[in-house]
Amino acid sequence: MPSRIAFIARKEFQYFWLDWENYFWVFIMPVVFMYFIGTVTANFGGNPGGGKDSIALVAPADAGFLADQLALRLEQSGYEVRHAEAAEGEELPTRRLVVPAGFTASVLAGEKSVVTLESRGKGLSGDYDRVRASRAVYLVLADLVVSAGQGREPTAEWFAELAAMPRSVTIDVRPAGRRKEIPTGFEQAVPGIMIMFSLIVILTTTSSSLVIERRRGLLRRLASAPISKGEVFAGRWLARAGLGYVQVLLGLVAGTFLFGVDWGPNLGVILVVLLGWSALCASLGLLLGNLVQTEGQGVGISVLAANVLCALGGQWWPIEIAPSWMQKLAMFLPNGWTMDALHQLALFGAGPLAVVPHLLGLLAAAGVVAVVGMRTFRFE
Repeated sequence: MPSRIAFIARKEFQYFWLDWENYFWVFIMPVVFMYFIGTVTANFGGNPGGGKDSIALVAPADAGFLADQLALRLEQSGYEVRHAEAAEGEELPTRRLVVPAGFTASVLAGEKSVVTLESRGKGLSGDYDRVRASRAVYLVLADLVVSAGQGREPTAEWFAELAAMPRSVTIDVRPAGRRKEIPTGFEQAVPGIMIMFSLIVILTTTSSSLVIERRRGLLRRLASAPISKGEVFAGRWLARAGLGYVQVLLGLVAGTFLFGVDWGPNLGVILVVLLGWSALCASLGLLLGNLVQTEGQGVGISVLAANVLCALGGQWWPIEIAPSWMQKLAMFLPNGWTMDALHQLALFGAGPLAVVPHLLGLLAAAGVVAVVGMRTFRFE
């Protein structure tokens, strides 16, 4: 019996790859969506992927060494500083700091000099830009106060000497607990798209293949062989669960090497959770294939159901930004359990025990749906 199940599973797995379109939906489209969604949402949470925000420093040639000190302080505030020239009609970048002509000479002469921040950021993003730019300006001003207090002439060399001095007061920054920031960028897009596409691909291909094989009489021929209905179902289930697992493994690899996602110290537990998710996808695909009558019904229901589930379960956007009722609803959905488990393990520093309920729920759901699918499975 195990050999017959393995034979069916192996053949089912091999036949899946005979259709070139499956390569496109398994290997290419998920990565494209990960890149697009991850790039679009990268700045929603203050560039959490670790990249620096870019700022253009517009300083005329006579701005002097204090403009260089401003650039240094901006870099210390987390910006990637690009030096630019002010041009009439030039398109405004996301943010730029404009230094007036004769900046250093005016400041050292005690004259008022206005540094202007121009930013297209709104709300919290704009406020954050103003805080960082103001910090850079005030740090340069503080160094000027120190030079005056010590009776030193402020020069570029003096600023370099001051920067090299040991600090009498330092700040020791340590984590105050588990991370609480809302995941954005690739941290959200990679697991979300991985879950969504594995569900869509397994539902559509499994339901369609069952409809086609019934219409062509292939399952009826199989019924005449010395193979039980349970073996046929188990073999197909094993193959589809394996296909789903291949797809989520691809998502893990792409997330790691293409998009720099850190899956945390519990990667082994993540692999187990995704195995439970793949098992559930296989069970759902076979059940749907038993219920629909045409390929169009299978594809239409699969795409509609997957999109609705993923919109409600936190695959399209961080569920943490949704209303509280939606966050509660997500925890009644299996894709919501999977997404929450991945966030807990990879981002929020939770241990394996925290996702035991998620895993048990996925396995229980996969088992229940598989039993129903087995009872409704038919050869014609």
